[in-house]
Amino acid sequence: MQPRPRAVVVGGGIAGLTAAHLLADTHDVVVLEQADRVGGKLRRDEVAGVLVDTGAEAMLNRRPEGVELARDLGLEVVHPALASSRIWTRGALRPLPRSMMGVPLDLAELAASGVLSAEGLERVRREPSLPPYSLEGDPSVGDLVAERLGDEVVERLVEPLLGGVYAGHARRISARAALPQLVAYAERGSLLEQAAAMPVTYDRPVFAGIPGGMGLLPDALAASGRFEVRTGVTVRRVVSTGSTSEGGVVSTGSTSEGGVVSTGSTSEGGGSTSEGGGFRLTVGPTTGPELFEADRVVLATPAAATARLLADLAPGAARELAGIESASVAVVTFAFRSADVPAVVRESSGFLVPPVEGRAIKASTFWATKWGWVADAGRAAGGLTFLRTSLGRAGEQTALQVPDEELVRRSREDLAEAIGLTAEPVDTHVQRWGGGLPQYAPGHLDRVARVRAAVAAVPGLSVCGAAYDGVGVPAVIGSARRATMEA
Repeated sequence: MQPRPRAVVVGGGIAGLTAAHLLADTHDVVVLEQADRVGGKLRRDEVAGVLVDTGAEAMLNRRPEGVELARDLGLEVVHPALASSRIWTRGALRPLPRSMMGVPLDLAELAASGVLSAEGLERVRREPSLPPYSLEGDPSVGDLVAERLGDEVVERLVEPLLGGVYAGHARRISARAALPQLVAYAERGSLLEQAAAMPVTYDRPVFAGIPGGMGLLPDALAASGRFEVRTGVTVRRVVSTGSTSEGGVVSTGSTSEGGVVSTGSTSEGGGSTSEGGGFRLTVGPTTGPELFEADRVVLATPAAATARLLADLAPGAARELAGIESASVAVVTFAFRSADVPAVVRESSGFLVPPVEGRAIKASTFWATKWGWVADAGRAAGGLTFLRTSLGRAGEQTALQVPDEELVRRSREDLAEAIGLTAEPVDTHVQRWGGGLPQYAPGHLDRVARVRAAVAAVPGLSVCGAAYDGVGVPAVIGSARRATMEA
């Protein structure tokens, strides 16, 4: 009987695991992950004896890919409480006005919030009288919004919102890649008038989560048994072998004299079963490399790592990916005794901090208010309240190059000033994501198109992940779906 084609997925984040899950219908699949566990930026760790997310803690509900995958895996999907968010700016914790990524939806609400100065507010009010914005090329989000609404809106509304999504700076993020709807509005006319016409209520919640944490999503994929997962494995090189491989090929787990393994059963004669190509991956330490043969390869690694692996296979794509910058961030999770937490923590889902304020943290999430399952877990643990802070934007890597204790100290100083929280935490956890968020610079869409064109020239090869079509969970899952349909 003809053996099934063999596929190797490099990278065990949500993109790689989704790709493996989909390819398992037609291939024998192995996922190779460099870290000691799968999940990437979907990760759970123990804080004060409770497993909570120390990476992404929510996903967009209005894009279907994430919630559909979770439900397909038998996971429950829940939505956050309808609690207000705040913004720490101009010396106070203020209501966060409703907006479309910083573009105000209600001028009266914006004025009442006090987020803008009188001059900044007047600049916003003049926007409907401006002519349609003539877009040439790919402007940054910040430049587009400043042209229509002024610098204050960029500094105090757009920057903190984009900082939470991309950990980037508004004037360095592509408007066409990050906010295509905003570009369409600007080309038609007034942003304010079109934003005001958006419905105030929606047919479904904006965000979704999983009781127990978003980290359960990659865990469920890896535990499905549909594919093999190997952690602690570094892939050093990927080359094309043509229609036949050299030497013997044996099944995963055993090694031939030439050190070549495959992800499926042995094919007669040791050749690749794909038409027009095959791949050999060099894995493990240089002193004792292991070779994998595959008919199909999906690279689900960050841009820099993918660029290195594509150096031989698709040098044009490698050059493009090497040009994508990334931002490093850190997440500090706190467990406090509930009796020590000020009332504002129970009244809001958290707050954002504009970079113009010069604070250490860029946001804080009040978990127990936002997610019912977190509140329940805290009560069961003896009356604890969990919250977390996030730090780091593009270009601020040196600010994070301090011991964990210093990030905790900086976070506590800002929490004390912002909300009066001065109590000693029961426990803390610091999670660093070095180079964790790709930056979508102006021209990003064209760059991605060039990458995909170069990769498509190599039969059996595809790429996916946060570097291409969006950094959120549904977008990354969508990129994995696209990758499995390509090549």
